[in-house]
Amino acid sequence: MSSSSPSPSSIGDRDSPLVEPSGPTIKTGPRRRMSLRVASAARWLHIYLSMAGLFVLLFFSVTGVTLNHPEWFGVGPEHTSEAEGTLEPRWVKVLDSEDPARAVSKLEVVEHLRRAHGVRGALAGFTIDERECVVTFKGPGYSADAFIERGTGGYRLTQTSHGFLATINDLHKGRDTGPVWSAVIDLSAVLMILASLTGLVLLFSIKRRRLAGFVTALVGMALVMAVVYLLVP
Repeated sequence: MSSSSPSPSSIGDRDSPLVEPSGPTIKTGPRRRMSLRVASAARWLHIYLSMAGLFVLLFFSVTGVTLNHPEWFGVGPEHTSEAEGTLEPRWVKVLDSEDPARAVSKLEVVEHLRRAHGVRGALAGFTIDERECVVTFKGPGYSADAFIERGTGGYRLTQTSHGFLATINDLHKGRDTGPVWSAVIDLSAVLMILASLTGLVLLFSIKRRRLAGFVTALVGMALVMAVVYLLVP
Protein backbone atom coordinates (compact mmCIF):
# COMPACT_ATOMS: atom_id res chain seq x y z
CA MET A 1 0.00 0.00 0.00
CA SER A 2 1.55 3.21 -1.06
CA SER A 3 1.30 6.45 0.89
CA SER A 4 0.79 9.63 -0.96
CA SER A 5 2.92 12.69 -0.02
CA PRO A 6 1.51 16.20 -0.21
CA SER A 7 2.28 17.99 -3.38
CA PRO A 8 4.86 20.78 -3.12
CA SER A 9 3.39 24.23 -2.89
CA SER A 10 3.82 26.50 -5.81
CA ILE A 11 5.53 29.89 -5.79
CA GLY A 12 2.15 31.53 -5.89
CA ASP A 13 1.11 29.59 -2.78
CA ARG A 14 4.26 30.65 -0.90
CA ASP A 15 3.70 34.32 -1.76
CA SER A 16 -0.02 34.24 -1.09
CA PRO A 17 -1.13 36.46 1.79
CA LEU A 18 -3.42 33.63 2.93
CA VAL A 19 -0.42 31.55 4.03
CA GLU A 20 0.61 32.14 7.64
CA PRO A 21 4.28 33.27 7.96
CA SER A 22 6.69 31.19 9.96
CA GLY A 23 7.50 34.01 12.38
CA PRO A 24 5.51 36.76 14.06
CA THR A 25 4.83 39.86 12.02
CA ILE A 26 5.31 43.39 13.33
CA LYS A 27 2.71 45.77 12.12
CA THR A 28 3.84 49.37 11.92
CA GLY A 29 1.35 52.14 11.59
CA PRO A 30 2.08 55.67 10.32
CA ARG A 31 2.87 56.93 13.83
CA ARG A 32 5.35 54.12 14.46
CA ARG A 33 7.03 54.64 11.10
CA MET A 34 7.38 58.36 11.81
CA SER A 35 8.91 57.58 15.21
CA LEU A 36 11.44 55.25 13.58
CA ARG A 37 12.38 57.89 11.02
CA VAL A 38 12.87 60.52 13.73
CA ALA A 39 15.02 58.13 15.78
CA SER A 40 17.11 57.25 12.73
CA ALA A 41 17.65 60.92 11.85
CA ALA A 42 18.50 61.75 15.47
CA ARG A 43 21.04 58.90 15.59
CA TRP A 44 22.70 60.12 12.38
CA LEU A 45 22.80 63.73 13.59
CA HIS A 46 24.06 62.75 17.04
CA ILE A 47 26.96 60.74 15.64
CA TYR A 48 28.19 63.31 13.16
CA LEU A 49 27.54 66.37 15.33
CA SER A 50 29.51 64.69 18.10
CA MET A 51 32.36 63.92 15.75
CA ALA A 52 32.33 67.45 14.30
CA GLY A 53 32.53 68.95 17.78
CA LEU A 54 34.86 66.33 19.26
CA PHE A 55 38.03 68.42 19.12
CA VAL A 56 36.47 71.60 20.48
CA LEU A 57 34.74 69.63 23.24
CA LEU A 58 38.07 68.08 24.25
CA PHE A 59 39.78 71.50 23.99
CA PHE A 60 37.29 73.28 26.23
CA SER A 61 37.26 70.35 28.66
CA VAL A 62 41.06 70.31 29.02
CA THR A 63 41.38 74.09 29.20
CA GLY A 64 38.59 74.14 31.78
CA VAL A 65 40.90 72.10 34.02
CA THR A 66 43.99 74.23 33.29
CA LEU A 67 41.97 77.39 33.91
CA ASN A 68 40.39 76.14 37.13
CA HIS A 69 43.61 74.66 38.58
CA PRO A 70 46.63 76.67 37.34
CA GLU A 71 48.59 75.55 40.38
CA TRP A 72 48.62 71.98 39.07
CA PHE A 73 50.53 72.96 35.97
CA GLY A 74 52.72 75.80 37.23
CA VAL A 75 53.22 79.18 35.69
CA GLY A 76 54.35 78.98 32.08
CA PRO A 77 57.56 80.70 30.97
CA GLU A 78 57.02 84.41 30.41
CA HIS A 79 59.18 86.10 27.80
CA THR A 80 59.59 89.86 27.64
CA SER A 81 61.46 91.77 24.97
CA GLU A 82 62.12 95.48 24.66
CA ALA A 83 63.03 97.59 21.66
CA GLU A 84 63.53 101.21 20.75
CA GLY A 85 63.19 103.04 17.48
CA THR A 86 62.06 106.15 15.68
CA LEU A 87 59.16 106.56 13.34
CA GLU A 88 58.26 109.43 11.03
CA PRO A 89 57.72 112.50 13.27
CA ARG A 90 54.99 113.75 10.93
CA TRP A 91 52.87 110.73 11.87
CA VAL A 92 52.68 112.00 15.46
CA LYS A 93 53.28 115.70 14.84
CA VAL A 94 52.31 118.26 17.44
CA LEU A 95 50.24 121.21 16.24
CA ASP A 96 49.12 123.66 18.89
CA SER A 97 46.08 124.73 16.91
CA GLU A 98 44.73 121.22 16.35
CA ASP A 99 43.14 118.55 18.47
CA PRO A 100 46.03 116.21 19.51
CA ALA A 101 44.10 113.14 18.38
CA ARG A 102 43.44 114.48 14.89
CA ALA A 103 47.14 115.22 14.30
CA VAL A 104 48.18 111.53 14.59
CA SER A 105 48.29 109.04 11.70
CA LYS A 106 47.19 105.98 13.66
CA LEU A 107 47.24 103.52 10.77
CA GLU A 108 50.83 104.38 9.78
CA VAL A 109 52.00 104.12 13.41
CA VAL A 110 50.38 100.72 13.95
CA GLU A 111 51.63 99.28 10.65
CA HIS A 112 55.17 100.50 11.36
CA LEU A 113 55.22 98.73 14.73
CA ARG A 114 53.92 95.51 13.22
CA ARG A 115 56.32 95.62 10.28
CA ALA A 116 59.42 96.66 12.19
CA HIS A 117 59.02 94.52 15.32
CA GLY A 118 56.60 91.74 14.42
CA VAL A 119 53.97 93.04 16.81
CA ARG A 120 50.88 90.82 16.79
CA GLY A 121 47.54 90.82 18.51
CA ALA A 122 44.66 93.20 18.01
CA LEU A 123 44.90 96.93 18.61
CA ALA A 124 43.47 97.35 22.11
CA GLY A 125 44.13 101.02 22.73
CA PHE A 126 45.61 104.16 21.23
CA THR A 127 45.89 106.91 23.84
CA ILE A 128 46.97 110.38 22.73
CA ASP A 129 47.90 113.48 24.68
CA GLU A 130 49.94 116.58 23.82
CA ARG A 131 53.32 114.96 24.51
CA GLU A 132 52.94 111.20 24.10
CA CYS A 133 51.07 108.40 22.36
CA VAL A 134 50.55 105.02 24.03
CA VAL A 135 49.68 102.14 21.71
CA THR A 136 48.52 98.82 23.20
CA PHE A 137 48.14 95.45 21.48
CA LYS A 138 46.58 92.36 23.04
CA GLY A 139 46.16 88.75 21.97
CA PRO A 140 45.70 85.39 23.71
CA GLY A 141 48.68 85.07 26.06
CA TYR A 142 50.32 88.17 24.56
CA SER A 143 50.54 91.93 25.08
CA ALA A 144 52.61 94.80 23.67
CA ASP A 145 52.88 98.46 24.67
CA ALA A 146 54.56 101.25 22.72
CA PHE A 147 55.29 104.70 24.21
CA ILE A 148 55.90 107.30 21.49
CA GLU A 149 57.21 110.84 21.98
CA ARG A 150 55.26 113.16 19.75
CA GLY A 151 58.03 115.72 19.47
CA THR A 152 60.71 113.41 18.03
CA GLY A 153 58.91 110.22 16.95
CA GLY A 154 61.12 108.13 19.23
CA TYR A 155 59.47 105.21 20.99
CA ARG A 156 59.98 102.35 23.45
CA LEU A 157 58.26 99.04 22.78
CA THR A 158 57.72 96.20 25.27
CA GLN A 159 56.34 92.83 24.13
CA THR A 160 55.33 90.13 26.61
CA SER A 161 54.42 86.51 25.83
CA HIS A 162 52.87 84.67 28.77
CA GLY A 163 53.41 81.12 27.53
CA PHE A 164 51.37 78.22 26.19
CA LEU A 165 49.07 77.73 29.19
CA ALA A 166 48.11 81.40 29.27
CA THR A 167 47.41 81.27 25.54
CA ILE A 168 45.02 78.30 25.70
CA ASN A 169 43.35 79.70 28.83
CA ASP A 170 42.68 82.99 27.03
CA LEU A 171 41.30 81.01 24.08
CA HIS A 172 38.96 79.22 26.48
CA LYS A 173 37.72 82.55 27.86
CA GLY A 174 37.62 84.23 24.46
CA ARG A 175 39.74 87.07 25.82
CA ASP A 176 41.53 89.23 23.26
CA THR A 177 40.88 86.61 20.56
CA GLY A 178 39.03 88.63 17.93
CA PRO A 179 35.72 88.08 16.12
CA VAL A 180 36.72 84.91 14.24
CA TRP A 181 37.51 82.93 17.39
CA SER A 182 34.37 84.36 18.99
CA ALA A 183 32.40 82.83 16.09
CA VAL A 184 34.20 79.49 16.66
CA ILE A 185 33.09 79.53 20.30
CA ASP A 186 29.49 80.24 19.28
CA LEU A 187 29.56 77.45 16.68
CA SER A 188 31.02 75.04 19.24
CA ALA A 189 28.22 75.89 21.66
CA VAL A 190 25.60 75.25 18.95
CA LEU A 191 27.17 71.87 18.11
CA MET A 192 27.13 70.83 21.77
CA ILE A 193 23.51 71.93 22.20
CA LEU A 194 22.38 70.00 19.10
CA ALA A 195 24.37 66.91 20.13
CA SER A 196 22.71 67.01 23.57
CA LEU A 197 19.21 67.44 22.13
CA THR A 198 19.63 64.62 19.61
CA GLY A 199 20.89 62.44 22.46
CA LEU A 200 17.66 63.15 24.33
CA VAL A 201 15.63 62.25 21.24
CA LEU A 202 17.50 58.96 21.01
CA LEU A 203 16.88 58.25 24.69
CA PHE A 204 13.14 58.81 24.36
CA SER A 205 13.02 56.55 21.30
CA ILE A 206 14.29 53.60 23.40
CA LYS A 207 11.33 52.59 25.51
CA ARG A 208 13.24 50.27 27.84
CA ARG A 209 15.85 52.95 28.70
CA ARG A 210 13.56 55.98 28.69
CA LEU A 211 12.61 56.10 32.37
CA ALA A 212 16.08 55.29 33.70
CA GLY A 213 17.70 57.84 31.42
CA PHE A 214 15.20 60.54 32.32
CA VAL A 215 15.69 59.90 36.04
CA THR A 216 19.48 60.01 35.62
CA ALA A 217 19.25 63.37 33.82
CA LEU A 218 17.04 64.78 36.58
CA VAL A 219 19.42 63.54 39.29
CA GLY A 220 22.40 65.13 37.52
CA MET A 221 20.57 68.44 37.16
CA ALA A 222 19.48 68.35 40.80
CA LEU A 223 23.05 67.70 41.97
CA VAL A 224 24.40 70.66 40.00
CA MET A 225 21.68 72.95 41.35
CA ALA A 226 22.29 71.73 44.90
CA VAL A 227 26.02 72.43 44.62
CA VAL A 228 25.36 75.93 43.31
CA TYR A 229 22.74 76.70 45.95
CA LEU A 230 24.42 75.11 48.98
CA LEU A 231 28.17 75.13 48.36
CA VAL A 232 28.98 78.06 46.09
CA PRO A 233 29.66 81.21 48.17
